[in-house]
Amino acid sequence: MNPEIAVIHEKVKEESAFVERLSFEMGKVIVGQKYMIERLLIAMLTGGHILLEGVPGLAKTLAVKTLAKAISAKFQRIQFTPDLLPADLIGTMIYNQKEGSFSPKRGPIFANLILADEINRAPAKVQSALLEAMQEHQVTIGDATFFLDEPFLVLATQNPIEQEGTYPLPEAQIDRFMLKLHVTYPNKKEEREILERMAGSLPAEPDVVISPNEILSARDVVNQIYVDEKIKNYIIDIVFATREPEAYKIDVKKYIEYGASPRASIYLTQAARAYAFLRHRGHVTPDDVKAIGMDVLRHRVIINYEAEANELTSEDIIRKIFDEVEVP
Repeated sequence: MNPEIAVIHEKVKEESAFVERLSFEMGKVIVGQKYMIERLLIAMLTGGHILLEGVPGLAKTLAVKTLAKAISAKFQRIQFTPDLLPADLIGTMIYNQKEGSFSPKRGPIFANLILADEINRAPAKVQSALLEAMQEHQVTIGDATFFLDEPFLVLATQNPIEQEGTYPLPEAQIDRFMLKLHVTYPNKKEEREILERMAGSLPAEPDVVISPNEILSARDVVNQIYVDEKIKNYIIDIVFATREPEAYKIDVKKYIEYGASPRASIYLTQAARAYAFLRHRGHVTPDDVKAIGMDVLRHRVIINYEAEANELTSEDIIRKIFDEVEVP
């Protein structure tokens, strides 16, 4: 092993020691859902955000709240509704009659972990207010700019677009989510355990495993994880295959309206590093890229009417690209 990689590997093993303890503490409260918990940790370790589309009752709120407790961070749940205003999200300026001046009143966005519930029920002006917070980790109230506390993570849930009272998220906002997850129902064994835990005594509370500052320290180590030139080229090939599939002899061009943006290359690299970190490894492998690739790309590859007519989804297209792009 390259001496530099060996040093990074040792550093990762040391810094990632909290991963199993954090998963154990979350497992005290959450039954199953290892996929969602692991993606939450990836987002925390990279500063990305998560968009989750799925049915109610799959422990989304509970998972984020439990993670916040386990890392001693501030959690805030915001219910997005059609009458929500930007000020309800970021705050507003309040006039002080006694002093004759305005002072800022901060909104619920000032927290470490935000659950934006049913995000696509709010109108475009509210979505726009969220964009600055997600991208710049800051908000502007009046003429003053306020920085958000780190780590800052938005987990947004959305309803299927065909439901009444939903607004399609702007492409610019969807692209700002690092990952889009599909969370499934628990299996029969897990459901029985949920029944035993939740239908009786008070649910367990997780112990604090790590502090927000230690998460930020772990992020620095994640950024040092080695990515070989061949892996970087593999990531670029995958992203370019969503834009120019014919160049890779993949017959899906007729189904793609828009391919993935440059953010896909950045997020795929960052997420693959975090995935390797969770496995106590100091370098990224092609399997890391494949494991996280669907979650990074499924909301960035926009399919057209012909794909829908053939009952194809963006996931079908991405799967074909991963199958046919040459692995280093």
